[in-house]
Order: sequence, then C-alpha cells, then structure tokens
Amino acid sequence: MTDGVQQPAPRRLWPLWTVLVVVVLLLGCGLPALLIVGVVRENGARSTISRVGAAATDDPATAAARGLADRMTAQLDRQSAALLGGDRAGFLAIAEPTAHTDLRRRFAALRELKVTVWRAEPSGLPAPIVGKPGEWRLLVRFQYCFVAPNCRPSPVLIGTRWRENSAQPRLVAMEESKSVETGTRPWEISDLAVAIGARTIVATTPALRGKLPGLLVQAEAAAKVADGYVVAGSPPDRYRIFYAGRTEWQRWYGGERPEWTGGYAVTVGGGHHEVVLNADGLPSSGTDDLLRHELTHAASLPERGYPGKATWWLVEGLAEFAGAGGQAVDRYEGIPEVRKLVRGNWDGKLAGVNPADDASAEQVSGSYGVGYLAVRHIVDRYGPQRLLAFFKAVVHERKALDVAAEEAFGEQWSTLHDECVAYVRSVAA
Repeated sequence: MTDGVQQPAPRRLWPLWTVLVVVVLLLGCGLPALLIVGVVRENGARSTISRVGAAATDDPATAAARGLADRMTAQLDRQSAALLGGDRAGFLAIAEPTAHTDLRRRFAALRELKVTVWRAEPSGLPAPIVGKPGEWRLLVRFQYCFVAPNCRPSPVLIGTRWRENSAQPRLVAMEESKSVETGTRPWEISDLAVAIGARTIVATTPALRGKLPGLLVQAEAAAKVADGYVVAGSPPDRYRIFYAGRTEWQRWYGGERPEWTGGYAVTVGGGHHEVVLNADGLPSSGTDDLLRHELTHAASLPERGYPGKATWWLVEGLAEFAGAGGQAVDRYEGIPEVRKLVRGNWDGKLAGVNPADDASAEQVSGSYGVGYLAVRHIVDRYGPQRLLAFFKAVVHERKALDVAAEEAFGEQWSTLHDECVAYVRSVAA
C-alpha cells in the first residue's frame, strides 16, 4: 500500500477488556478500483457513453451494443423514477422474477434511508456474458442522496446483468459493488431499520432496531460537536451512521477489519463519509466518545483521504480531542497505555506512531493517546482555530509540515514537534 492511501487504522483503546478501537479507511487517493471484473473508479467524474460522432465511426457490432445500452438506460431510468416515487411494482417491473427478492430488499432499504436522488449512468458499453447467449453485463454508476434533496450525490459502481429479448432488455441481476476503495454498501445486501434526526441518519438491522432511539440521541449530540471541526466547505448535510451486527460487520464495506476495530469512517464520494460502528462489544459508556471521534473524521477529512502515515497522529489526534469532549487531560482513559509506550520502544517521533494492524491493545491505545496529547498541546498553546488552520494546510492542501507550521503558528515545525513530544512525556511521567 502506498503512503498516500491509508489502511484501516486503529483508534484509542477503551478499557482493555473491551478491546475497542476505531479505524478510518481513507480512500480515493489514486488506486484503481476493481469491480468484479474490469478496472473502474467511484469518483466524481462523469463516466457515460460518448455519443459524439458515433454514427460515423461505429462498426456494426459497436453500433448494436450502443443501441442495446440505450434500451438498458431507458429501463434504468424507469426504475429510478419508480424508486423515487415509492412505486415498488414499477421498480421490479424491468427485472426478471429471479431478481425480485434482491431488488425488493434494495428498494425497501433505500426507501428507509429516505433516498432523494437516484441516477443511473452507464459506464462503457454492455459486454456479452461468456457461456450465456443473449445475456449481457453493463457497469452502471449509480448516484444517490439520502434525506437532503440537493446534496452532492455519492457514486457507486455496480455490475448489472441483462437478458436481451425482442422488446426491452430485462434485468437479470444487480451485483454487489466490489470496489477496493469502498466495498459493498449496507443498503445493497441488508434489510435496514432507520432513524433520522436533524443532523444524522442512523441505520441498523431489524434485529437491532431497539437500539435506534438511543443511538439517534447520541448521534445528534455528537454531530453538534463534529460540526465545529469542519475545516473546508460546509458540514455534511447528514452524518450517515450504520450500526453493524456481527454478520454485517464482516460484509459491509468489504469487512476484513483488524480484530480490535470498534468503528470506522469510509469516504463514499460526494463529500460524504459513512460511519460504521461494531455492535459486538461496544459498551454504552463508550458510544458517545466513539461517535464524536468518528463524526469528527466525517466533518474534517477531505474526500480523497489524507497524505499518509506521517500525518496519522494529527488526523487521529484531532478526532480523539473531539471524542474526549473537553475533559481534563488527566481523565483521558489512555494515559496508562501512553505511559507504557513512552517508557517502551517509542522513538519519540510523531510520524510513524500509528500502530500496526497486529499491534497489541496497549500499543494501539498508546498510539492514539500520543496523537491526542500532541493535538491537545497545540490547542492549549495556540487555540482551536489555529489548529484547524494547520490541519487544513497539512491534510487538505497537503503542504509540508514545515510550511504549514510557519503559516499557522509562525514557528518551525521541528521546534513545535519537540514541544509536543516533551508534553506527551511530561503527562505520561
């Protein structure tokens, strides 16, 4: 993995018996996305069939494929209108009966999430499916919004399979999106129960529906905190939070997180990050901190991810600072683990303090604590607004730490770095 795209990263440790840590999956920084077959991307650029000069240059096979794509697009447009209009029968009407079970689930989940925008844009031309005469596969870029009617849509690339007949092509199946950048969205594969507040959407499985009222109250409170950490543009129209049961945790957004992961935020395009919490082992006493932490990522991080491991301490330190909720330094739960890290093999550098996927619980907690304390020192000395200016320069504008420190604080980074490290050591003494 290159330094520009981060692997799942742990969060601060809850009490050791819970082994709860949080990750941020930072994506969209240049790696290609693989959707089942073929290389595709889920970025904001429009990728549709070009029609300029097509009639003059297409060979007969391409012209036929283009005509078939037009008929498929017309079917998808009808399906989109049915979804937005709440017409389930119309949503199913373009598909073969074998696809109806999956489509009914998708329809219900999207309606629960209050879908307000749903657009289907073919990406390329349909390709024949080997060994299945008359069947075709077409990559489609769907764009969606939830609740807010005028949001910048999030894109997702999905493979669709069709059967050609004498009238209109019939949808045989919608595949799960398999992008390495994001992975399968919850509404593609799960029944969902949803609660919606002024600033948040909270979704979970029907089995965990009873958790929704409490989670919504906590999410709304966390959103008020996270709104204060927006460093570029406006706050998200709604923070999107998915509360995963054991099975869903292994499937949503690709699963495969380190065992100690308690939650993560993943960029889904359109300026949105979607937050996932792990229902297994998440203590009620830690949910407020966790939500403040993750929603701060959703508010503060750029869509394309952050520059690399050298700035992990800053990204996680800011989220930990928000998660701590203004409590005194000596009440931060990770101090004992910071002390063990400082007295152990830490090299005294903020860059590279991020823990490995196989790190122990104590190492993970200590790493997050170092980030928190470094950020806390900067806030105590310069105030939150200058910290956010520094964060914007480093994380959004990708300026060198030396340049950003001079602009935000009028100080050399090497000097400030050493001050932060000295503060970490003094607190952990």
